[in-house]
Amino acid sequence: MNDFKLDKADIHILRLLQQQARASFDELASQVGLSSSAVLRRVKRLEKEGVIQDYRATIQPEAIGIGLTAYINLRLEKQSSHAKNSPREMFRSLVQSWSEVTGCVALAGEMDYMLCVVVRDMAHFSRFLSDKLLRHEIVRDCRTSFVLEWVKEEKGLPI
Repeated sequence: MNDFKLDKADIHILRLLQQQARASFDELASQVGLSSSAVLRRVKRLEKEGVIQDYRATIQPEAIGIGLTAYINLRLEKQSSHAKNSPREMFRSLVQSWSEVTGCVALAGEMDYMLCVVVRDMAHFSRFLSDKLLRHEIVRDCRTSFVLEWVKEEKGLPI
């Protein structure tokens, strides 16, 4: 993807798809000023090059019983009694199995990782914390912040 160049039409298509991923090629074509077949070729090329990674539906959390979002900053132990794997390797493996975690980023600075955790309620969060996260000796410290209100949640990238 390093040598892949986006032109104005590609960027316009990407903007439109971020707003409405279910738009037909005819709809995209009329807004971009290209033929449907040209838009189809461009979208397929953007998918092949990895610029477009996937398509998703945005679901209202409360509609499926998710009422609490938390961000957890955590620090790992530098060494582990498990000589085979480093704490970072172990943590990266563990976090993949936790369905409550919708995002995990490695950080530079005081803390090592930040998790975005979505759960039904505080009781569910408490179980996640005690039964999954803090159960492991590799977790040294964690600090949690709870989302009170979404002020802005951008679904796309600023292109």
